[in-house]
Amino acid sequence: MSDAILGGLKVVELATFIAGPAAGVILADFGADVIKIEPPQRPDPYRGVHQRGSDTPLSDYPYGYIVDNRNKKGIALDIKTAEGREAFERLIEQADVFVTNMPIPTRERLNIAYDVLCAINPRIVYASISAYGETGPESGRPGYDTTALWARTGLMDLVKPSPDSPPARSLPGMGDHPTAMSLYAAIMTGLFRRERTGKGSHVSTSLMANGVWWNGVLTQATLCGAQVGCRPPREEAGNPVHNLYQTRDGRWIHIVFNTNPHRWPELALLLGRPEIGDDPRFDSQEARIANSSALIPILEAAFAERDYDDWVQQLEENRFIFGDVRKVDQILTDPQMVEGRALRPIADPAAGADYVVDTPIWVEDSAKADPTMPPELGQHTEDVLRDIGYDDAALERLRTAGAIL
Repeated sequence: MSDAILGGLKVVELATFIAGPAAGVILADFGADVIKIEPPQRPDPYRGVHQRGSDTPLSDYPYGYIVDNRNKKGIALDIKTAEGREAFERLIEQADVFVTNMPIPTRERLNIAYDVLCAINPRIVYASISAYGETGPESGRPGYDTTALWARTGLMDLVKPSPDSPPARSLPGMGDHPTAMSLYAAIMTGLFRRERTGKGSHVSTSLMANGVWWNGVLTQATLCGAQVGCRPPREEAGNPVHNLYQTRDGRWIHIVFNTNPHRWPELALLLGRPEIGDDPRFDSQEARIANSSALIPILEAAFAERDYDDWVQQLEENRFIFGDVRKVDQILTDPQMVEGRALRPIADPAAGADYVVDTPIWVEDSAKADPTMPPELGQHTEDVLRDIGYDDAALERLRTAGAIL
């Protein structure tokens, strides 16, 4: 038994793209033995995203696959063949967790629905992600995070910069990774239940439900009868001290002055506008909001008088809360990204980088597994199948039947 928290936990993953595999990465980071199954002739399409272009940048390195499939074993197995099905069921017999994000009709067609796998292994925790939920009239509808999470739940409409703007498009995988965190939480809850009852269970989450959870404040406001609309443009923000301002060199600062209202004169002085510190139009949060149209131009002019780096230093030294709006390439030179454990070193030159994006959970005094490159298609097929009793002759029969590469 490994010293890792999830050492000895056996996970079978039959999932593609991001949300399902990303949940598997978290399990693998904490020591679980995660076996990713791919059909020999139709591997996970996510393998090639780095060469596709369009909304994803071109690269010689499989950056997406590294994030979501590192530290796993990979087997190429066609479970639609009789021989491949037999091997799959042997894996399920020994598994603690099964992870899938196949649409419900696909699960039924492949004969991998919960009731089928539970009959093979009653202790298994069957973890599934769907686009719109496991029940309801659209339960079988396929979707991606951009459609089921971002568009369906109001987020795409509400985060646009102004009411007249077109809906805001999401970034690749932006909703998948948080949804994977929900599935990981569901898996761990299912395993805890099994510790208490001895029984497996079907745990699940959906992209749509995660989008509603993301947007929980405004969704609940709507449920409670409030009228929710798109935010006004930045120039007409309702709260002038929770707003974006451009610096002299064209960068942006997001000031958030929502606490410690007694410090308003200090902020006014730092901004080079001491006169607004005791101006009755701005001397309380309510007054600043009521007179937003008068205060925004004053703040715009103030921020335009200094460069971005100067503002960052001054606001930080004076301990005001702000967001220095950065570009993604600045992550490479941000020491807090490493010291704060958002990034983790990887020692394999095949990764094309010195660091990988870490999974955002840590258990103090318990190290995660060192990141390794994701498996090549079928890289561990023979090793995994030998572990469950296949010898040379049996492997050859699988190969002859087209069940493995």
